[in-house]
Amino acid sequence: MKQFFVTLLWCSVLPAAVHAQTAPALKSGEQVYRETCMACHGPGLANAPRVGDKKVWAKLNAEGQAMVTAHGWVGMRAMPPKGGRKDLSLEEFARAVAWMARGSGGNWQDPDARMLERIRGEEVKRIEQLKKAPAKG
Repeated sequence: MKQFFVTLLWCSVLPAAVHAQTAPALKSGEQVYRETCMACHGPGLANAPRVGDKKVWAKLNAEGQAMVTAHGWVGMRAMPPKGGRKDLSLEEFARAVAWMARGSGGNWQDPDARMLERIRGEEVKRIEQLKKAPAKG
């Protein structure tokens, strides 16, 4: 009987342990910035707000972390959704936006569950706005 319980315990713990070992770690904001965002937000290509430009980022900071992150996540102006990185999670993307804001005079923190929920709410609003906007062309 003791062997049964040991086997049962092992079988219930093993899947979680294997998942913990194989789940990919989330990228840091700086890592995502360097791999993706820096190409445009470093030199300011296509009027992307340059990291370190406190005047431009002050306006973005005033709009709020959830709104700015959601708009970038959905895509805006010349920026494609997710910065063109379909493999990024919302949390990784939001970390990069927060990192850029901190490097530009803001005090945004990496997103917690509550902030991610707020970003998702803003994402829904933004998608609805885009659906209502007249088509350009």
